[in-house]
Amino acid sequence: MARVYLVGAGPGDPELITVKALKSIRDADVILYDRLVNKKLLMEAKEDAHLVFCGKHPKFHILKQETIQHLLVKYAKQGKTVVRLKGGDPFVFGRGGEEVESLAKHQISYEVIPGITSGIAAPAYADIPITHRDMGSSFAVIAGHRCEGRDKEVDWKGISASIDTIAIYMGVSNLPFICEQLLKYKDAQTPVAIIQEGTTENQRVETGTLGTIVQIVEETGMCNPAMIIVGEVVRFRERLHQLEAWHDTTTGLSMVEA
Repeated sequence: MARVYLVGAGPGDPELITVKALKSIRDADVILYDRLVNKKLLMEAKEDAHLVFCGKHPKFHILKQETIQHLLVKYAKQGKTVVRLKGGDPFVFGRGGEEVESLAKHQISYEVIPGITSGIAAPAYADIPITHRDMGSSFAVIAGHRCEGRDKEVDWKGISASIDTIAIYMGVSNLPFICEQLLKYKDAQTPVAIIQEGTTENQRVETGTLGTIVQIVEETGMCNPAMIIVGEVVRFRERLHQLEAWHDTTTGLSMVEA
């Protein structure tokens, strides 16, 4: 029976994909995959599987969202097992909701297979816990590329007042605007981390504050794909690394930078 699987490929490290997601890739007749999906995962597909690149670059889409939804319906109606493979989690800024709605309208069977999202995984790989009972017991996720010029503006005041940690996806190009908004309600010394290509071998991390991070990003050339983490939990990275440095000095063990 034809079925469409909306699959979360995880944040970049191919070993972070779930067992169920990997099985769906191996069983698929057609795989529609996004730009940030680790290509090593595609090597798990059947030799005769049809692979369709649906990559979305900032401000440039290879396939429009409506076209992707049309293809999902088309291949499913041909009786094929279809996997829609997305970086991170399908329902965290992955437009998965739009796709399952389209499938439901055409009465096509589907299943959502969640994936590990970058807002949790990238800071974890950078030694930043997204929550910590002494530093932050709540967090919010925001799409950073939608911050400016949109009808539904982010409630920066409400988030700043009620949320300890903010995880901002794909917001580096909008970083000056984001910091400008947050500085209306938060102290300039609030810690900020930028994690570029998190969980991959190319991961880069820069830390600063709301008052300094824009200049740091300009000087270091940090760019998307990246996560922006705002909140006291960012200080944990420095605290942990200080402990590691002390441990290294006193024991002679080699410590590896995250």
